[in-house]
Amino acid sequence: MSYQVLARKWRPRSFATLVGQEHVVRALSHALATGRLHHAWLFTGTRGVGKTTISRILAKALNCETGITAEPCGKCSACTAIDADRFPDYVEMDAASNRGVEDMAALLDKAVYAPVQGRYKVYMIDEVHMLTGHAFNAMLKTLEEPPEHVKFILATTDPQKIPVTVLSRCLQFNLKQMPQGHIVDHLSRILQAEDVPFEASALRHLAKAACGSMRDALSLLDQAIAHGSGKVEEEQVTHMLGTVGDDHLYAVLDALAAGDVTALLAVADRMETRSLSFDAALQALASLFNRVALAQFAPAAIGDDAERQRLAPYTEAFDPEFLQLAYQIAIHGRDELPLAPDEYAGFTMTLLRLHAFRPEQPPALGSPAAAGGGGSAARGPVPARPAPAAQRPEPAPVVPAAPAQNRSEAAPAPRRAEVEPAPSAPSAPAAGRAEARSEPASSIPPWEDLPPEAQFGHAAAAQSRPAPVAAAPAAIVAETVAPAARIIEPAPQSAPASAPQAPIESPPASEGTTPAGAASPDALAGLAAGQWHDTLRALGLGGMVREFSQHCEWLGFVDGVLELRLSEAHRHLLSMNPGLVDRLQDILVAHCGQPLKLRVQVGAIAGETPAQRDEAERRVRHAEAVAALERDPFVRELIERFDATLVEASVKPL
Repeated sequence: MSYQVLARKWRPRSFATLVGQEHVVRALSHALATGRLHHAWLFTGTRGVGKTTISRILAKALNCETGITAEPCGKCSACTAIDADRFPDYVEMDAASNRGVEDMAALLDKAVYAPVQGRYKVYMIDEVHMLTGHAFNAMLKTLEEPPEHVKFILATTDPQKIPVTVLSRCLQFNLKQMPQGHIVDHLSRILQAEDVPFEASALRHLAKAACGSMRDALSLLDQAIAHGSGKVEEEQVTHMLGTVGDDHLYAVLDALAAGDVTALLAVADRMETRSLSFDAALQALASLFNRVALAQFAPAAIGDDAERQRLAPYTEAFDPEFLQLAYQIAIHGRDELPLAPDEYAGFTMTLLRLHAFRPEQPPALGSPAAAGGGGSAARGPVPARPAPAAQRPEPAPVVPAAPAQNRSEAAPAPRRAEVEPAPSAPSAPAAGRAEARSEPASSIPPWEDLPPEAQFGHAAAAQSRPAPVAAAPAAIVAETVAPAARIIEPAPQSAPASAPQAPIESPPASEGTTPAGAASPDALAGLAAGQWHDTLRALGLGGMVREFSQHCEWLGFVDGVLELRLSEAHRHLLSMNPGLVDRLQDILVAHCGQPLKLRVQVGAIAGETPAQRDEAERRVRHAEAVAALERDPFVRELIERFDATLVEASVKPL
């Protein structure tokens, strides 16, 4: 007896054995059970998702000798004849080779006659979109009002090419692509029934290569059994498919977690030795980063328990921010492969980029890491980076080191962060300047004591130095240091007699505002009165703290406790940055000059957030600017004379 391929041998013969199309099975089963049978069905979907299989099961359900049922017996003469493709009243026509009007006319001529053996004549037209326009027109009348004994089943992979006049006469069912989990389970059952040894990891590679098609998966399974000499093993399957095995991908993650560049390059060397596709490797690596991110934010989305357990160590080793960045690096590295000198160089540069760009969260205010002036909030080992600016030696001519006796006499008081322009780095962001404190005047060397070549740098540093502000409460022990900042120990209260220096005067603040970080006598009163929007304007926040506070609604300020509500749409700001509440609380304490507690809840906004108020004000200003332009005589003359149009979106109020 000749061998029958798995795709034909294991074709589902009933709705109960059909995999992955539950929505279609439910609708057809209910229609068969209640007798509400349409005369034409249209099944759409990609290759290998079950269009022909469902049509054969439906033909058996209509012609089974036990009656019209959603569960055909599969044993009567009609069911066995349809399975054997020799039932006279079930006709499968390939529209790709019978696409003319003559072929359609011949089919319709036979449709008027009564069935030979069965209860209904069932015409299944596959790839119906290949019919010509005249053939579609020829079948319209019969398709709309066919004889009582005729049922039409149309199948196509491209429903856009079917005329709407045909679509309106059919019940349309869109068949979904098979999920990888369904394919793996189905292949496992088949291999167990065939008594073929297999590895579950090998089946996952086959399911991924099938791209949602069950027939493709079964064809690849046939090939894998032949390639593995009767076994389905992961190593043999990866060799057959030419794909990158999980061992290479997880080796990349392990090397990234450990910061081991040598191990990263070793993975690339092993892949080059096996002539694996670097393009496919970057595609698989991006997919793996996606799975790790899903395991972090939505573990339930990973249906396979074994995969979830394997991804668990990496969800702890990598920050969510790094996974987002790594995903972008992988997909952009894949796009840049054609531009690289060769694929090996492009792949290794992408791996080095993954190693080099590791976002490092600054320590939260008041944390031990912040009090010590160093440390990283990133979880897991971090690849080697250049020493932070706080630990780099500064050029002596620009800012001389403090005397040794001053450093030794310095008490364990909180150290202060001063933002200094680095020689090769841009100045700190505005948010960093708003939170930074100025250096005591006694630590600034006199102009005449500096050598001539350093006086220019001294002048630039003095001009860019923030103005001195009022001291913060003792509760604040440290502040975030910008990348180009250095930690300076506080100088003694009495300045050295040999270096008298007058304090640097800050420019006068505008009326009604308070410099960021300075205590304001009216700040507590403003918070108690609900002036949350005005408080944020006075603070001049930046970065994620500003984004977080702008979307918070003021609820109340009672007994030193400030109640805020964060909108549901911006819940992710807290989940991705858990230290935002503490940072905002410390800034408010410094601004008010008194201790207070910040409490934030997440829920629906009942009033108005500062962001909503700013947007409303912006719209009002924009509307006023548009109205002013429309009233302008010159603009009105342009509109009337040249039929011009004022593009409101381009108007920017001053």
